[in-house]
Amino acid sequence: MPDETKLRFDIPPGACDCHVHIFDPEHFPYSPKRSYTPGPASVDDLLAFESRIGMSRYVLVQASPYGSDNACLLAALKRLGGKARGVAVIDPDRTPDSELDALGQAGVRSVRVNLEAHGNRDPRAAEQALDAVSRRIAGRGWSIQVFASLPVIAELKDKVLRLPVPLVVDHFGGARAEGGTDQPGFAALIEMLKSGKVYLKLSAPYRASREPSYEDVGDIARAFIAAAPERMVWASDWPHTGGGAIGSNERQGRSLSDIEPFRPVDVPKVLALLAEWSGEAETWSRILVDNPARLYGFT
Repeated sequence: MPDETKLRFDIPPGACDCHVHIFDPEHFPYSPKRSYTPGPASVDDLLAFESRIGMSRYVLVQASPYGSDNACLLAALKRLGGKARGVAVIDPDRTPDSELDALGQAGVRSVRVNLEAHGNRDPRAAEQALDAVSRRIAGRGWSIQVFASLPVIAELKDKVLRLPVPLVVDHFGGARAEGGTDQPGFAALIEMLKSGKVYLKLSAPYRASREPSYEDVGDIARAFIAAAPERMVWASDWPHTGGGAIGSNERQGRSLSDIEPFRPVDVPKVLALLAEWSGEAETWSRILVDNPARLYGFT
């Protein structure tokens, strides 16, 4: 931890970074249908990063440049063993049960539905996607992870409360710091969290903030934590892909032949903010250790 960043609480044993990506285009080519082209971010790079910030468990999330080809994810899970769990992407109409079995044996515990990366803000399409995935994974002890805008998530409230599996919502649920706790959809997401059916990733504050310090995210973060501390998990979003912030146009003008740079992010500063938002050491430990252990099946 850099000397200039002093945390209110120590990083507890078993702390988990619940959203990271591995990019290895040399061995695992990207999908031709991708929307951006990131540079490499290897397992060794990940381990060095997590060691610096004190995390001992990791959740690897299938990134959109790989589509539904989970080969890179599976190779990384094999390398990391019991320290890692995975979030895969499947084609609910074509992925066979045998592949789902293999994913589970490798450490996958969730399936991602990524609507925001493709600009899909149709609540009906989102509902159909959740239906299709939930039918395939029901009974496996898995969750669905969704990346969508806050209005879309709010429209899904009734559907989510009837799902046979938990829902994990990415990146502050798409809430924006400047909108505060009165922004459209915020109350619906709070209600979903209180239901016990939904987890929220307090991840990637740069996607919610307009300030380089991310301190403007404090009001919405505290509201989420106060509403359902047992449903919060934290994630770095390493290696911080450079585009795709909700509502941004960062990727316009880039071609797929352009390597998109990763964002420079002061993750120890983000962890210091999380400690402030948590308020108490018990809540801090819940968010970093207990909740992800329960959600992803760490023992």
